[in-house]
Amino acid sequence: MRGKDDTLTKGIDDLAHGRWARITASLSPISSGLAALDWASHLALSPGKRLSLFKQALSDGFQLVDYAHACATSSQPETVEPPISGDRRFREPGWSRWPYNVMHQSFLMQQRWWDQVTTDVWGVEPHHQRVVNFAARQWLDMISPGNWLMSNPVVLERTREEQGENLRRGFQHLLDDFQRLMSGQPPAGADNFEVGRDVAITPGKVVLRNRLMELIQYAPTTDKVHPEPVLIVPAWIMKYYILDLSEQNSLIRYLVDNGFTVYCISWKNPGVMESQLGMDDYLEQGFHAALSAIQTIAPSARVHAAGYCLGGTLLAIAAAALGRDGQLDALASMTLLAAQTDFSEPGELALFIDESQVSLLEAQMQQTGYLRADQMSGAFQMLRSYDLLWSRLVKEYLLGERPAMSDLMAWNADATRMPARMHSEYLRRLFLNDDLSEGRYPVNGKPVSLSALTLPIFSVGTTTDHVAPWRSVYKLHHLCPAEITFVLTTGGHNAGIVSQPGHPRRQFQRLTRPACSEAIAVDDWLEAAPTTKGSWWPAWVQWLAERSTAKVKPPHMGAARKGYAPIADAPGEYVQEK
Repeated sequence: MRGKDDTLTKGIDDLAHGRWARITASLSPISSGLAALDWASHLALSPGKRLSLFKQALSDGFQLVDYAHACATSSQPETVEPPISGDRRFREPGWSRWPYNVMHQSFLMQQRWWDQVTTDVWGVEPHHQRVVNFAARQWLDMISPGNWLMSNPVVLERTREEQGENLRRGFQHLLDDFQRLMSGQPPAGADNFEVGRDVAITPGKVVLRNRLMELIQYAPTTDKVHPEPVLIVPAWIMKYYILDLSEQNSLIRYLVDNGFTVYCISWKNPGVMESQLGMDDYLEQGFHAALSAIQTIAPSARVHAAGYCLGGTLLAIAAAALGRDGQLDALASMTLLAAQTDFSEPGELALFIDESQVSLLEAQMQQTGYLRADQMSGAFQMLRSYDLLWSRLVKEYLLGERPAMSDLMAWNADATRMPARMHSEYLRRLFLNDDLSEGRYPVNGKPVSLSALTLPIFSVGTTTDHVAPWRSVYKLHHLCPAEITFVLTTGGHNAGIVSQPGHPRRQFQRLTRPACSEAIAVDDWLEAAPTTKGSWWPAWVQWLAERSTAKVKPPHMGAARKGYAPIADAPGEYVQEK
C-alpha cells in the first residue's frame, strides 16, 4: 500500500512541477528569490556597507551636478570631460550634446552604483551574489537611455532626417519578426542560407547512420593525404555545420584542402522518441561508433580527434576512457576547441544552473521529452543582452536598419533540441558536481580520470567566450600530464573558432607545455605566450601535420564490403531535421 501511495504522491508532484515549469518558462523563481533574500538580508546586517553606498550616491550626485553645470556654461559642451567615459554604447557624437550627455552619465553612475550594491556584500553565498549582480545588470541594460526613442539622440536625429521613415520600416520589421515567431519560421534572411546549397556544402558521403548520428566522410581535394584522418565531434547543442559554413570560412574544407581526410559527426535533432538517450549513448553510438567506422575504412590508421564546445568535453571523456582501458593508441592526438573539462568555474552560464533550476528543467523535460532550442538560446542572449538583444532591437526597430543575414547568424538560428536524460546528466555530472575534473565521471560503470590523457593535445580558448571562458578551458593543464599546445585567439565562442585566414583583426597567442612538466600559472602563460597576427587555423594544420606520417593516396569513400557503404551525399538527413 505504501508503494502505491508513494507512486501517487510522486505523480502529483511531477504534474505540479511540470505545470509550474510551463508557467515560469522553466526559470526557477525560487532560485532567484533565495538569491535576492540572501543578498538583501546580509546587506541589511551591514551598516558600514550601506553607509559606503550612501556616500557614493551623494558623491555621484554632486559629480553629476558639476558636470551638468560645466556643460551648461561651456560654449562647447561636447568637449567637457565626462565623469565616466569609454562605454561603447554612448560613443556616437550625439551623446555629448545636452541633455543626452547628462542623461547617459546619470545612467552610467547608476550602473556603477548598483554594481557596488550587489558585490562584496558580507556573508552572501557567492552564487547568490553573482545571480543578484547579473539580474541588476539585466534590468539596467533594459532601461538604458540608448534603448528608447525619446532618449536616444542618434535615433531622434535619424527620425528628423528621414521624417519618420525609419520608424515605419522598424514597425514593419517588428510585425515581420512577430509573424515569423508565431508561425515558427526562421528569422528574416535565414532562408538565403539553405543547408546543402549555401552552407554545409563541402562534398562528401554519409558512411554511417544510427539512431543518434550520421558520420560524414569528406571527399579529398588533394592527390595525396596524411594517413591519419581527422574525426570532428561537434557539440550536440547546435548543428555541426558551424564548422562547414560557406566555402571561404569552412574549417572542414580548410582541413581537406590541406591534405587531411576528414570525418564529422552530424547529431540527430532529438524528439520525444530519443528522450531516454543519455551521455553513455552519445559516447557509444556517437564517438565510439564513429571511431569504429573510421578504423574499418582506414585500418591501422591512428585518428586525430577534435571536439568543439560540449563535443570537446565528450571527446575528453571518451579519450580518458580509452586511456583507462589501455586503448589510447587509437588516437594520434586530441584537439579541444573552446571546450571545458573543469566546470568549477564555468562562467556566467552557471548563473542558470543550481539545484532548483536543474530540477525545474527536469520537470519540464519529463513532460516534453527534450529541452527546446529556444530555451538555451534565450539563456545565451541574456549573457550578452546588449550585443545580442538591445542593440539589435534599436537598430532594427528604431533606426529601421535590417542587417544582412550572415552564414554564421543563419546557423545560430538553426538550433537543436536536447534529450531529457542526456541534458539532465550533463548538467548534474559536469556543471553541478564537476565529476569529470574530480575523477568521478563514470563510463561503463567505472570512473575515468583525465590524468590518463597522455597523447598530444591542442587546446583553443577565445578571449571573449561567455560559454566556455578561456581561463576555465586552460585548467586542463592542471588535470593531465600530456603535452598541451594552448592557443588563445581573439573572438567569442563561435566567431573565435570560425576564424579563417584573412579574417580582419584576428590574432592569437600560443605556447606549448611539454609532457609531464609543471603547469604554468594562467597569468604567467598570458605574459609568456608570443602573439601572432592572423588566424590560428594554419598553426593547427601545421601542428597536425607534424604529428602525422608521410602522405599517401586518399582512401576510398566508405568501405562497402565491410558494412560502411556510402548512404547519401553530405550533408545528410539529420542536419535537415527541424
